Amino acid sequence: MVRSRLHRVPVWLPPAGLTLVVTGTGLGSAQLWRDELATWSAATRSPGDLARLAGTIDAATGPYYLLMHGWLALVGDSTVALRAPAALAMAAAAGLLALLGARLVDGRTGLFAGLLFALLPGTSRYGQEARPYALATALAVLATLLLVTALRRPGWARWAGYAAAVAALGLTHLIALTLLAAHALVVLVTWWRGSAAAGVIESDGTGEAGRSDRRVWRWVVALVPAALLVSPLLLKAGTQRSRQLDWVASARLDDLSALPGGVAQSSVVGGLLVGIAALGAARLGRRALLPVGAVLLPVLLLFAAGTAVPLWVPRYLVFVVPFACLLAGAALAGVAVPAALAVVVLAGLLGLPDQAALRRTHEWPRTAPVDYAGAARVIADGQRPGDAVVYSPRDSWLFLDLGVDYHLGNPPRDVLVTEDEVRRGDLWAAECPRPAQCLAGTPRVWLVVAGRHADPLATVAGAKGEALRADFTIARVWQRPGLTVALLTGLPGR
Repeated sequence: MVRSRLHRVPVWLPPAGLTLVVTGTGLGSAQLWRDELATWSAATRSPGDLARLAGTIDAATGPYYLLMHGWLALVGDSTVALRAPAALAMAAAAGLLALLGARLVDGRTGLFAGLLFALLPGTSRYGQEARPYALATALAVLATLLLVTALRRPGWARWAGYAAAVAALGLTHLIALTLLAAHALVVLVTWWRGSAAAGVIESDGTGEAGRSDRRVWRWVVALVPAALLVSPLLLKAGTQRSRQLDWVASARLDDLSALPGGVAQSSVVGGLLVGIAALGAARLGRRALLPVGAVLLPVLLLFAAGTAVPLWVPRYLVFVVPFACLLAGAALAGVAVPAALAVVVLAGLLGLPDQAALRRTHEWPRTAPVDYAGAARVIADGQRPGDAVVYSPRDSWLFLDLGVDYHLGNPPRDVLVTEDEVRRGDLWAAECPRPAQCLAGTPRVWLVVAGRHADPLATVAGAKGEALRADFTIARVWQRPGLTVALLTGLPGR
């Protein structure tokens, strides 16, 4: 009786439920990190301001920001609210992965793949981040599932669903469109040799293999909406690459060996996943064509591009992880259920230290957190009317001003700002070219600098530092992880 009831449980439900529980645990524990602060800044702007931002920087993430704008208008901008869409997307990805595994192989493969995916530290890391990677992961699995469905039972309605999923994938994460290389491979093999040769079905009795097969042309047509929607975004993002990715180094061969640990957020668990996935690929034979291609082709394409232009960022490839889990699920489906579950549990246990660490901070390395909330509390506890705040450096990717502003309901006047980031259509505000004039008449200044410094005033460079040192002295210094806050008071007779 119990066994029959278990068989009636949808294959997608346990992985989706487990993922939601795991990613939902401690969802708001870690502070928003720099990338999430950019999301908060962008998503709380009006659609018109968002369009101006996309014209200046971050056009590739513009559609995601617009989606988050609508979400935050409904639920507010708390840390949990900002991250909830990612947690839900990862849960959807796990459920869809289970369905894909069941469709390509069998229910056990889908179930074990989804459960393994749920327990990866990387699933929690990007399921607890207000960025588009979790949504892209779900859409990548959905598009692949819809492709398999359309190849098995061709019909314009199914191809339309696939077209919509691919378009949404491109609008969410441009680099995730490298997944189409794997889709193209499977479609071409289906066209040339039939669905069985492509691993889409066990046996191909359709007689559609060969040049008379229309599925390849329907696939090409299904890509047209995505091309029309994504092309302008791709062209605009290309013009912003030098500014958007100025911190990215060229790809090197050792980056490939570090990738499993990067996307799994654990070197040990990433290595285990690769090993089990290799066994699964060997077990599946020709049915491994789609998941192997979905893992390897995006990685190789991004690596090749990354050797020429700065594009290689491991988290950009998070969307390939479910397909590695599918291969691993196939390996686990070949052994007894208790043994398979033991391996899944082992992966979860091995990832526990990283699970705990990512709930303390999202910064990397995790030994270098940035305590924006701590800096904000210092200012809130000592703030007086007429106080001002100054940040150094202003134009860094740490977003010191955004981090402090997020945690302060009523921040001091940002005295050096002449045009804020919203009016500029940018992620950074513009500062006064003559700081001494802008600081005139200010009795006290809260100085927030990156890093821990005994003398933070000495670290401020340029005319801003000269003006502060000429007219102010340090009254008190507070050091917080990754930040230093100093209260400056005016010198007598200034």
